[in-house]
Amino acid sequence: MTTLTLASSEPGLWKQIFDFDSYGDLLSLLHNSVIAGAVLGIIGGLISVFVMIRDLPFAVHGISELSFAGAAGALLIGVNVVVGAVTGSVLAAVVIGALGVRARERNSIIGVLMPFGLGLGVLFLSLYKGRSANKFGLLTGQIVAIDTPQLSWLIVIGLVVSASLLLMWRPLRFASLDPEVATARGVPVRLLSPIFMLVLGLALAASVQVVGALLVLSIVCTPAAAAMRVTASPRVTVALSVAFATVAMVGGTLLALGSSIPISPYVTTISFAFYVVCRLVESRRGLRRSPRRATEEIAEPVPEAPVPAHHP
Repeated sequence: MTTLTLASSEPGLWKQIFDFDSYGDLLSLLHNSVIAGAVLGIIGGLISVFVMIRDLPFAVHGISELSFAGAAGALLIGVNVVVGAVTGSVLAAVVIGALGVRARERNSIIGVLMPFGLGLGVLFLSLYKGRSANKFGLLTGQIVAIDTPQLSWLIVIGLVVSASLLLMWRPLRFASLDPEVATARGVPVRLLSPIFMLVLGLALAASVQVVGALLVLSIVCTPAAAAMRVTASPRVTVALSVAFATVAMVGGTLLALGSSIPISPYVTTISFAFYVVCRLVESRRGLRRSPRRATEEIAEPVPEAPVPAHHP
């Protein structure tokens, strides 16, 4: 009896995860979501590089919680959710950038802000009497809520984030890799830090709308973390990070179109798969290099000590 019940429930479960009936009609109706996924993939892949270089994954999570609180508050009072998310992200970025100069201080501030933002967002959602799907979507992401005005907001935010990163790319990279030397060379390190936090806040506010506040790390952290496993070239790292994030976002969106499950499980699974593959590639390269390096070291002749010249 149990076997029959499980067997009969399997097709229904599979249909919930992957259902491509009337897929063409859904794709034509939700093309805004595909475009939004591509935009978020590009900005997420770009900013992911600096998130990993500057060791800010924990800050990403903290800012996303305040972005969630802002979006939930906007939902409660009937304001544009994007405006609320941007407001929360910017406030969090300003606080972290202004107070968290050192890594230890920054982590302490984020540890305080995260539960406060999450609790505030839960309070706003509890007071909200509208659709439960809107509440759930702020945490886990949704694709059906991306209408034309929200897509316009996302595109504008994407352009601002991309342009800001391109303008300060070289000094920001220099300041991220070696802040002391960058300061000695005249790079405004202390000014770049809060500016970057503001840009990061905008990127997270845009990503929360689609991926959700709880799983935004899969777009803003995982792509560069995977790319850095297979290459040391800065340009290749950026290209791979953008490619990984874009494929994860667009691919997750296309898969989620034919299911009743939120978009975030698909996006996070694809992003995690890229990371696992890159780790495997890195390990295989390491196994191939080590014997070669050992052989070269063994085969390398030891230089002989110079013989002093004999003078009669």
